[in-house]
Amino acid sequence: MSLLTTDPRTGARTDTGIAETTPAELAAITEAAVAAFGALRARPRGWRAGLLRALADAVEADREALVAAALSETGLAEARLNGELSRSAFQLRLFADAVDEGGYLEAVIDHAGPTPLGPGPDVRRMLVPLGPVAVFGASNFPFAFSVLGGDTASALAAGCPVVAKAHSSHLLTSRRSFEVLQGAARAYGAPEGTVGIVYGQEPGAALVADPAITAVGFTGSLSTGRILQDIIDRRETPIPFYGELSSLNPLVITEAAVAARAAAIGEGLFASVTGSAGQLCTKPGVAFVPHGADALVDDLVARAEAAQAQPLLNARIHGAFDEIRGRLISEGGARSLVAPAAGPDGFTTTPALLEIDAADLTPAATEEAFGPLLVVVRYRALDEVVRALDAVPASLTATIHSEPADADAIAAFVDDVAPRVGRIVFDGFPTGVRVSWGMHHGGPWPATNTQHTSVGVTAIRRFLRPLAWQDAPEALLPAELRDGPADLPRRVDGVLELAGA
Repeated sequence: MSLLTTDPRTGARTDTGIAETTPAELAAITEAAVAAFGALRARPRGWRAGLLRALADAVEADREALVAAALSETGLAEARLNGELSRSAFQLRLFADAVDEGGYLEAVIDHAGPTPLGPGPDVRRMLVPLGPVAVFGASNFPFAFSVLGGDTASALAAGCPVVAKAHSSHLLTSRRSFEVLQGAARAYGAPEGTVGIVYGQEPGAALVADPAITAVGFTGSLSTGRILQDIIDRRETPIPFYGELSSLNPLVITEAAVAARAAAIGEGLFASVTGSAGQLCTKPGVAFVPHGADALVDDLVARAEAAQAQPLLNARIHGAFDEIRGRLISEGGARSLVAPAAGPDGFTTTPALLEIDAADLTPAATEEAFGPLLVVVRYRALDEVVRALDAVPASLTATIHSEPADADAIAAFVDDVAPRVGRIVFDGFPTGVRVSWGMHHGGPWPATNTQHTSVGVTAIRRFLRPLAWQDAPEALLPAELRDGPADLPRRVDGVLELAGA
């Protein structure tokens, strides 16, 4: 029986013609990935960088068909999808640049010789790829966090084959994405098995359990992340699980900021909460607003009441949105300022706005609602915010809107916030995650279960492990660890040397 796909704008279901992956097919896919890993390890960095750029070119060349598939399966706006596709191509090229530069390998050479502790052997160390990686895409990013996404790009950059699990919310988009990658990899001369794909929930679980898989990248719900971690824990050999799982992303606005720019903050905050129908992992789910900021809250209410319905990604998210909103009121004690209204078709809804006093904030009022919902928390002093943050789960981000007059108080407040998040945003909004060398897209549990980032160049570190060579013959050393001029930065006898030294 073929798997079905649903247009969230209308609720219409369509036969994809895609069959669930069988156990025999899964075994063949992972066996091919193992064989490809052996071949990929023998290829120089320059070849791998060229592969990533070829994949980026192929993605952009197929833009029209990819975006068309995602439009009908996600309901996301065409401009948003085009931007996301450009992001996917950019990620591939950025990792190609990183592979060419080589610093990510952390290459070290300690020559044999006397040390304060006596004679020391020759020791050389760098990072090497783990092996085949399973990638689980996110429903809300059909390109940038799915088959064409950052997990795939960073794993391939590390030298690891990728087996993607197609997301049930965008099966046709996943298949088209895989076909683009597979075709470009073949044309470039990559070994068969460099990229693979599986379809279906049970095959996805079997993929995680497969002995050939050496790491799992996942973006999705905390509940599904726990299921995958349980599968890994039952393996004979546990493997790394890199999960981006849940985030409420608190936003704090000081009295001075409200006085100086309430209108701009209201406009930006509402856009951040409702962009892509609020289905972003960095969406602010709770905003701490001073008790006297009635005009700001009234502005948010007016915007929410005037907003048009937007489609949520699938029936599960749509149903959970209403259920969680109800719990925030019945169990969390929040008051409804604006109730959402379902649209006439599909899985559409309008924004929801709730309010609660900081002194009354409990964990029951800080459950993440994936969709256009914001809880406004009224406070009287920043000390009250600090205490209330104990009820907010650790998150990917925290945002602070302040003015220069707040400098001393904000400095102390940042010290309180920093242990709770992976990124602190000042006078802006957390939605929109730059793909760069400096970005960190992670956070303490339950935002993620790792100290690594899933966005930016250092995401490659997840799929590498250190290996040291002691007194090795030069012919057995990787090119990056041999004596003589090098095409990457290295630390030689304790001194950092740039490429060409």
